[in-house]
Amino acid sequence: MKILVPVDGSEHSLRALEVAADVAKTKGAEIYVISVMASIGGMEDHEISPKMRERHEETIREHSDKAIRTACEVLVSCKVDAKVSKTVSTAFSVHDAIVDFAETEKIDLIVIGSRGLSVSSKFKMGSTAYQVVRHSRCSVYLVKLRGEQE
Repeated sequence: MKILVPVDGSEHSLRALEVAADVAKTKGAEIYVISVMASIGGMEDHEISPKMRERHEETIREHSDKAIRTACEVLVSCKVDAKVSKTVSTAFSVHDAIVDFAETEKIDLIVIGSRGLSVSSKFKMGSTAYQVVRHSRCSVYLVKLRGEQE
C-alpha cells in the first residue's frame, strides 16, 4: 500500500502525517510526502519584475522545502520513514499536481488536511483538499482538527 501526504507546514498537514503514520504502521504501507510549489511564472513583466519573481519563487521553494523537512521529522518521531519526500513545482494548480503525482506513483490513499495555509483554505468550496477529494482516482482521507467545523 502507498500513502501520499501533501504538506504545506500547516497544523492540518502535520496532523495528516500523524494519521498516515498510524495507517502505515497498521498496514505496513509506504509513505510518500510532497510539498507543491505553485509557480508565479505566468505573471507579465509589467506586473512583477523578473528579480522580484525570482525572489518570490525562492521564498516559496524555501517554505516548501522546510515543510518537507518538518514532515520527515514528524514521521521519524512516529517511527516511520518516508519513501519519497520532495518538493514538486507546478505551473498549474496545486490540487492537479497532487492528483497527478498520485496517479503517476500509483498511490492507494491520499491523507490530506482539511485546511492548509492558502487563502482559499478558508472557503468551503474550491480549497485544495476539496479539489483533491473531487478529482482523485484513489481514496482520500480528509483530516480535520478536533472540534473543527466546515
